[in-house]
Amino acid sequence: MHIAASPETVFDIVAAPYLGKTPRAMQSKLRVLERGSDMVVAAHYTPVGPLTVTTAETVRFERPERISFRLVRGPVPHVLERFELHSAGEGTELEYVGELGADLWRLGQWWADRVARPWEHAVKRSLASIQSEAERRAPAPAR
Repeated sequence: MHIAASPETVFDIVAAPYLGKTPRAMQSKLRVLERGSDMVVAAHYTPVGPLTVTTAETVRFERPERISFRLVRGPVPHVLERFELHSAGEGTELEYVGELGADLWRLGQWWADRVARPWEHAVKRSLASIQSEAERRAPAPAR
């Protein structure tokens, strides 16, 4: 995804609710359980149909090029995600990489297929929000 803002601005948008005070508007989606200087443990709340799924993840920050997520507790045994930020002209290329793994053979595959769809929708909503906020905060181009 191309974002018309610097990698530093995009990084700050993603990192702020984890490393700083979580905004009131995000408190129904995110709760930081433990905070360090470059890593947090956070609970994420994701609506899935009539239910809300709670996951716990470690989130590691490598300024300004990478933010990595690792599932600690959730509906599947293995999830790794990361945002890679690359300078691209006047903006940033944000590359999202996600990996979901299951056990229990066919039953696990069936369950992973059910979990993957809402997970992908949640990621798309997050990326759109990151893009919108970063571009809103970016300085106007020089004339």
